[in-house]
Amino acid sequence: IGLRSYGSSPDLVASLGLEVIRAHRDENVIATAKHFPGHGDTAVDSHFGLPVVPHDRSHLEAVELAPFRAAIADGVDAIMTAHVELPAVEPTEGLPATLSAAVLQGLLRQEMGFPGVIVTDSLGMGALMERYTLAEAALAALLAGADILAFGADAGHTPAEQKEVHAALVEACGAGVITPERLDESVRRILRLKARYGL
Repeated sequence: IGLRSYGSSPDLVASLGLEVIRAHRDENVIATAKHFPGHGDTAVDSHFGLPVVPHDRSHLEAVELAPFRAAIADGVDAIMTAHVELPAVEPTEGLPATLSAAVLQGLLRQEMGFPGVIVTDSLGMGALMERYTLAEAALAALLAGADILAFGADAGHTPAEQKEVHAALVEACGAGVITPERLDESVRRILRLKARYGL
């Protein structure tokens, strides 16, 4: 991840991350900590393929998760997912953290106590497109616990595809695959956050 990281020290990353979060909050800008559960120590760029974070839980706690714990304790409003494989938490081989209920609900929400908005990294990135269509990735991310589904300017994708994804999600709601309760959870978090910032 190179220059996109504050460094290799969890303490430094946490300290600088908190300063940025607080500076944004002071200016009434919603800060988003990323990329959960950690992307610094990977050998693959998730724009092109699926990286693996191969460490055990004790290493994850000491390194990857430490800055996120600090951000959560400080009240960060949103956390963005990483399209990385995390075998220490998610037993299904090849399932990215963005699409994993074990990571988003089990680890982030239940174990780490994060109450805020979970935002996906862009769903059109290579790490997901190797195995999923945009609609499949969006549905899986929502069911795993993501609140906001992000679409970036990914190579080979156009904004028109977002309408197709929207239609697929509406269909999944109508079929009961996405329950009203699950949808309401995300809508409630988003509306509370917007209200807190006067949006």
